[in-house]
Parts: sequence; C-alpha cells; structure tokens
Amino acid sequence: MEKTFSAGGKIYSAENPLIIAEIGTSHGADAGKARELVDAAAEAGAGCVKFQMVYADEILHPNTGQVELPGGMTQLYDSFKKLEAPPQFFADAKEHAEKRGLLFLCTPFGERSAAELAALDPALFKIASPELNYTALLARIAGYNKPTLLSSGVSRLGDIEEALEILRGIPVCLLHCVTAYPAPETDYNLRVLKSLRAIFGTSAGVSDHSLDPELVPSLAVAMGGAVIEKHFCLSRKDGGLDDPIALPPGDFRRMVRAVKRAAGMESAALVACLARERGAALVEAVLGDGVKRLAPSERANYERTRRSLHALRDIAQGELIRADMFGALRTEKILRPGLPPSWAERITGRTARQFIPAGEGIRFEDV
Repeated sequence: MEKTFSAGGKIYSAENPLIIAEIGTSHGADAGKARELVDAAAEAGAGCVKFQMVYADEILHPNTGQVELPGGMTQLYDSFKKLEAPPQFFADAKEHAEKRGLLFLCTPFGERSAAELAALDPALFKIASPELNYTALLARIAGYNKPTLLSSGVSRLGDIEEALEILRGIPVCLLHCVTAYPAPETDYNLRVLKSLRAIFGTSAGVSDHSLDPELVPSLAVAMGGAVIEKHFCLSRKDGGLDDPIALPPGDFRRMVRAVKRAAGMESAALVACLARERGAALVEAVLGDGVKRLAPSERANYERTRRSLHALRDIAQGELIRADMFGALRTEKILRPGLPPSWAERITGRTARQFIPAGEGIRFEDV
C-alpha cells in the first residue's frame, strides 16, 4: 500500500501533502492574468499550479451543443476554441511558476497537447477523470515515464484497473474525484482513499469540486491523502468556466491552513476534532463506507462525460471506416455515446452498416 508520491524531487504524503491550485482555464488565454493567478496561488500557500492545455477538437465535436456548467448553459466547443493558447503560453506559465517556487502541472486532453506539453519537460502529468478511459492518451503519457496524477471521478474499479495497466511502470497517484460541479461534500466517500491504496498499491489524494474550503481536504488528509487539488480563481465573479466553484485566494488560504493542521494531527484525533466542530453526522457522511462506486451526483455522467468513439464527419452506409473519420471524444448531453476508445483499431477498416451522422457515437450495430 503506497502512501507517498514523489514529483519534482520531493516526497508527498498525508504528513506533507502536495497542495495544487487548479487554475485550469481561468486565465482566459491572457498571459498577464495567468501570471497574476500564479502569483496569487503562491501567496495563498499552493505548492503547485495546474493549467489545462485546451484544443477544442481534442475534446468535443462541434455538434455537441450546449452544456450546463456552474456558470449556466454554455456552447462548450466554442468556449474551448476561445481558450486555445500556443505552447509558448504554457512555457511562460511554467517559467513563472518555477520562479515562484511552484511545481508546474498541466492537463493534456489529446495526443497533440500531450506531445506539446512533454516538450516543455514538466515534472509530472495529470490525466482528468473523463480521459481515464482514453487509451491512446494513456499510452502516450506512459511513454514519457513521468510521475502522473490520475483522476478517478465518474469511474468504476474496473475502469481504474484498465487505466493503471496502461500506466504500469510509472509512479501514479490516484486522485479520488466526484465529477459534478459543484459536488456535494456528502458524495465524497473519503474512506475510499484507503480502499484505492490497498487495491491498487498506489498513493491516493483528492481532487475536490465541493464548495467548502476545509471539510473534504482535511478529511482526505485524515484518510491518507498525499495530494489535495482544488480549483482556484481570483474571484468567483470572473468569467472562467470553473470560476463559480473555485476558491478565491482568501478561501484557498483557509484551505491550506486546514490541510496543514490536518497533516499535523493523528487521523482519529482529527476526525474527532472535525466531528465536534462540524457535527458527527456530517463528518461520517463525508467519510462514507469506502466502497468505490459512482457518486449520486455523477452517476448520470458515466456514459456522457467519459470518452467514446464519435464520427468526425458524416459516414455513409457502406463506406469503409478509416481512422481519420472518427475520434475519441466526450459525448456530453445531446449526442449519443459510442464504443469505448479501446475499440478504435477494431472498427478501423470495417464497413458502416448504416449512415452515421457527424458527431454521433459509433455503436456496435453501426459497423
């Protein structure tokens, strides 16, 4: 049962957790705002800042339509297009983060962004929950042989096992996550951190989408969490996609203090202390039973948030399906899900049994 995670020459554990400020795309592709966010995260006590390297076509089909986000219904493909930034943007962000003594972390969403990110030689990688089943991306990341954080939201044990098989040979920390925005604290089932460590032999942490700055991060440390990640913004009134559920600097600083307090306490004593402060029933509900399952708030997202094979253009009945005709994309709410990304080679060279509209998932009965 691995309790520690090493990255950037340091060892992280529940006694010394890595605290990540998830900047994501809150910079709006503005280099000045990116530096401002890095500075604010450093001053708030983060040990690492995380960005997202977005290319819309690596994530969604243009026909995806509107998606409900914390800020309301959003034409997500168009929003992602506006957030695209060149590799130099991330090189500059990395340089500035390292000048501030922070680890630089960035999430790629496809093979192009993974390759561009690898060229920057980051100390570690992060794979987001919806990409946990994106086999081609996992294989590429494994080839870089860097420590990797793997978010396990909207997944089952078998999904995690398949992903870790591809990532075998590199240090992995599983980040328990609830893929809902915001996620109810009582959905977190934080005893699952011990279960994940025992089942898979990896270290574990939490990527927290709840609004409370202290409760989930503190209890995650009590359960042995070596990494704590929380969305970060300058203000919840800013226009970033995740800003409405992110922590502004003052709240992030509160979280850092709470995590450091938790790291200095014995687990049972910390749980007892939080039970007195926040109520025993709430603390027990957040801790849960430790059985890995889809949380109630993310259950409906299982088929639609994760990757599946989608037609990039109309595919006519009887047409031979080539690899450039489909991609592993997120389905979201309007389009139909397709076969898992692991089926890519099996459908290449097959004949379409029926017309497959652009954007729709390619199903077993379609080939």
